[in-house]
Amino acid sequence: MRVLTVDDSRTILAMLHHTLTNAGFEVLQAENGQVGLDMLGREDVDVVITDINMPVMDGIEFIKQVRATGKHQSLPILILTTETSQDKRDQGRAAGGTGWIVKPFDPEKLISVINKVVH
Repeated sequence: MRVLTVDDSRTILAMLHHTLTNAGFEVLQAENGQVGLDMLGREDVDVVITDINMPVMDGIEFIKQVRATGKHQSLPILILTTETSQDKRDQGRAAGGTGWIVKPFDPEKLISVINKVVH
């Protein structure tokens, strides 16, 4: 299974890479929404994990752009963020986010959520 992680934090990207590769996933990484969008244009993935607050293109706009292409209407997109407000959650859901996980993440819980949304 291939996972695209989109986050401007190198630390978070490293933690996600470690967690996901240890669980047997193939991991692609992007440092902002625009790079993530470009990757989705060239690569097939089974699930996306994205941050909200990023430079160039934030996570909400990234999700909207992904959903705007017919190819990715049903692609699971998990939002991994420090944001906890109901307003942000509503924005994420309205944009097309599949699930919401608050940082710092629990590795076992993350893997469980990925397996739930993909299968």
